[in-house]
Amino acid sequence: MSQIDQVYLDYAATTPVDERVMQAMLPYFSQNFGNPSSIHTFGQRAEAALEEARHEIAQAINARPEEVIFTSCGTESDNLALRGAARAVREIKGASHILTSPVEHHAVSRTIHQLCEQEGFTFDYLPVDIHGMVHPEEVEAAIRPDTGLVSIIYANNEIGTVNPIREIGEICRRRGVTFHTDAVQAAAHLSMNVVRDGVDLLAIGAHKFYGPKGVGALFIRHGIHLNSTQTGGSQENGLRAGTQNIPLIIGMARALQLAQSEQAERSARLAELRDQIFEQVTSDIPDSRITGHPSQRLPNHASFAFEGVDGNRLLMMLDLAGFACSSGSACKVGTPAISEVLTAIGIAPNWGLGSLRVTLGRDTTQEQVNAFLAVLPKKVIEARKVGRQNG
Repeated sequence: MSQIDQVYLDYAATTPVDERVMQAMLPYFSQNFGNPSSIHTFGQRAEAALEEARHEIAQAINARPEEVIFTSCGTESDNLALRGAARAVREIKGASHILTSPVEHHAVSRTIHQLCEQEGFTFDYLPVDIHGMVHPEEVEAAIRPDTGLVSIIYANNEIGTVNPIREIGEICRRRGVTFHTDAVQAAAHLSMNVVRDGVDLLAIGAHKFYGPKGVGALFIRHGIHLNSTQTGGSQENGLRAGTQNIPLIIGMARALQLAQSEQAERSARLAELRDQIFEQVTSDIPDSRITGHPSQRLPNHASFAFEGVDGNRLLMMLDLAGFACSSGSACKVGTPAISEVLTAIGIAPNWGLGSLRVTLGRDTTQEQVNAFLAVLPKKVIEARKVGRQNG
């Protein structure tokens, strides 16, 4: 094959902006640059564009336009949903108990921890199986009279597992509990339908689906009360003060439209490449295992644990060889630590420290995957050898 400069295999971290998205954004940087809160013609044009984008986002997820709030990113959307809903439901119902899973993104888990530590809320973790999946019956059994909020990730960023969101949503609706899901990873690859899934709050971030960084959205079902977490102007129904970033919002709306309309074709192609990676890695590399659900997972997501490997060292070796991937492990003050997600699904430290996440995207080719699979076994062997020498 031809010489590879650098192959990007970390699409779960971020994605390049689609050229069609870029073209949609450009006029709003220099031509239609008005503040949508202004009453003159420039402001009216910006407001019209803002509301058209809101309509497009709503259409893409089967919501009403007035149920869509614009934010700066998926993390802010999660923060607004959790803080706003938790405080509101406690005021209205006196319910201060939160249910979540131990495999949430930090945008969710750290927000819930802070609500409990600083504001007197309580929470419980729902159990997950060995694939990191939350089962609906566990949600049903864990809901208490004082449970006001359930937050379950739609698709896990680290291990790719997709949760049974529709079934969980049905339970929460029947039990009268507000249901939030972090769909930041899911929106790029799965069909979004808030009516079908029965969610009350759904968070997305544009840069995960070939849109710009710095913009996100939050779906808030009609009738769900949120307390504002940011004061200032009355933008976004008084829930998110600050002048809206029109170019980025336009880009997000276009990117989500494309992601949802092209979802089936993109997913089918990526799932074939993902399955090839699964098959070859587990057959060619001894002491390797897939993390996350083998089939109920994101179509572009392959993740592994290798026994006796330093994941950070493996990532550096792969990067020098021309392949950009990521790992679930983290280096804290020079000390490797297994990720919380891998700990929750029962991965032992001598395996979990050797985690690897390979996420494919629109631009990933068969040639790139073949080249990666030719290099990875050698690098795992090399990483193990270095680890034994240093150990």
